Amino acid sequence: MKSLIILSIFFHSILAFDYSLEPKKVNEATHCFFGLSEVMDEHNNGNMSNSCFVNMGESYLVIDSGPTYSYAYQAHEKMKQIKDLPISFVINTHVHDDHWLGNSYYAELKIKIIGSKAFKDEPKVDETRMQRRISKEAYIKTTQEFPSLFVDQKKVLMFGKKEVHLISVNQKAHTKSDLLVYIPSEKMIFVGDLVFNDRIPSIRDGNLKGWIEALDEIASLDVDFIIGGHGKIVDRSSIDMTYNYIKTLQKRVLTLLEDGEEIADVVNMVTMDEFKKVKFYDSMHRQNVEIAYRMLEWEVE
Repeated sequence: MKSLIILSIFFHSILAFDYSLEPKKVNEATHCFFGLSEVMDEHNNGNMSNSCFVNMGESYLVIDSGPTYSYAYQAHEKMKQIKDLPISFVINTHVHDDHWLGNSYYAELKIKIIGSKAFKDEPKVDETRMQRRISKEAYIKTTQEFPSLFVDQKKVLMFGKKEVHLISVNQKAHTKSDLLVYIPSEKMIFVGDLVFNDRIPSIRDGNLKGWIEALDEIASLDVDFIIGGHGKIVDRSSIDMTYNYIKTLQKRVLTLLEDGEEIADVVNMVTMDEFKKVKFYDSMHRQNVEIAYRMLEWEVE
């Protein structure tokens, strides 16, 4: 009886916040939990990025584990309802914590976690960004569990006759640690936050040139599905908004910089009105222009 009470308390604690996760079918093998187009706060408790799982035949491959232990636990329960398969690997596409803090649940299950080589140098912090912004109840049991396997260049995982190509971007793009997950048999690639299709991307940790080159590489692949870190579009058009935004931002800021315009004026001049209706434009765009100016200033010099 005592053990049942303890077990009941345990499950109640990790379900203190119900993420109301609903897996959406992408193709016969793949489902995704699509995050809300919101900033992380105590209302959504970090449910603002995408997490997906692929049936590889005899096991699941999980791409990005989500923002908390509780999220990952609830996601796993939903996976088992579709088909109760073991999980072979969890793959983290990059170092932003809304995509990997769910590792703490999978690590408890002794599941191997893979990330880019940049995770090797990622320091553990006293308090994560997620921890500061969401409720204590939702953060219960969440710890900083980094990948234990790393991709320096490229790694191929085999699932029977199916291949999964893990490709490190190997230059700063969205972050210094972007990892592509390409499954040729499914004509599908998971690209993390290199692609946003429901909101203005943040460029604060990235590099415009590297980002554009990474998107060009992705677009060159023979795929039907390009699944980003934010947004529900999963076909090849999912890349369009981010690509057009980054490319236009680079071109307009660079032109004004070369004309000798000062940063304060450029922030006001580069309005990019064609993106004004995209979510987060008001809170993110001016900041992106300023970051782009400082970034490109070094390249011009």
